[in-house]
Amino acid sequence: MKSFKITALSLVLVLLLAACGAKKDDAAADTTSDPAGDTAQEETSSTPNVDAIKKAGVLVVGTSADYPPYEFHTEIDGKDTIVGFDIAIAQYFADQMGVELKVVDMSFNSLLISLAKGDFDLVMAGMTPNEERKKAVDFTDVFYRNKQIVLIRTEDADKFQTMEDLVGHKGAVQTGTVQEQIAHDAIGEENTVGLVKFQDEIMELKSGKVDMVFTNSLVAAGYVAQNPDLMIQDVGIPYEDDGFAGAVQKGKEDLVEYFNGIIAEMAEQNLVEQYIAEAQELAGGAE
Repeated sequence: MKSFKITALSLVLVLLLAACGAKKDDAAADTTSDPAGDTAQEETSSTPNVDAIKKAGVLVVGTSADYPPYEFHTEIDGKDTIVGFDIAIAQYFADQMGVELKVVDMSFNSLLISLAKGDFDLVMAGMTPNEERKKAVDFTDVFYRNKQIVLIRTEDADKFQTMEDLVGHKGAVQTGTVQEQIAHDAIGEENTVGLVKFQDEIMELKSGKVDMVFTNSLVAAGYVAQNPDLMIQDVGIPYEDDGFAGAVQKGKEDLVEYFNGIIAEMAEQNLVEQYIAEAQELAGGAE
């Protein structure tokens, strides 16, 4: 009888321990499979690239500051400063993000290579979002459009009036720009002189080493204002204007979307036109 009682008691203890063990296992299973817990762990920001810039506290912008009024050097309060309406737009971007703006100056044809390497967050450099460039980088919405023209010496006004008049003459372009291809089509690659700095094109034109400079009317206007021996000639360049936009690394859709939202706000306030006017005024004293 004593033996039976011990056995029965042992059986009860075993069953109780088993029940406790089962509850503990179930509780552990419930904890690890909690849907809310999984969601919280897997949740990530939908704007990782925007957040990264805000966390760093600085928006790094690449440019080629030799293209007034888009971007250029001038002296402000005794200090060499990069200004221009592209830079004003970039500053507006930075202000909206609540960060500082850092501008990196380099040759135009190195900008997209450096952008792809991650040297900066954005390129603002009077850049046209053509199909070739879109293979390498992503672009914001276009914020300004302009007309393609040739800049010539005033003494040649009657000499160059149509596209046909340009054939057989030398023209200067900034290497890596859309004007380079325009010149190749108009006067042939053999007559196209590619230069790194836009100011060098002006010097070549004024010295008679080339007969024209391929550029856009906004840039040309600034140089004509400072050089009465130069003039803008609209020869009817058959170019579909793709406008100007900012460039970011390929695949950073959240950054493009963020900047596009700001560009839309700027358009409503006519800020780009304001920045252009201010840049033209600054450029007038920068030459």
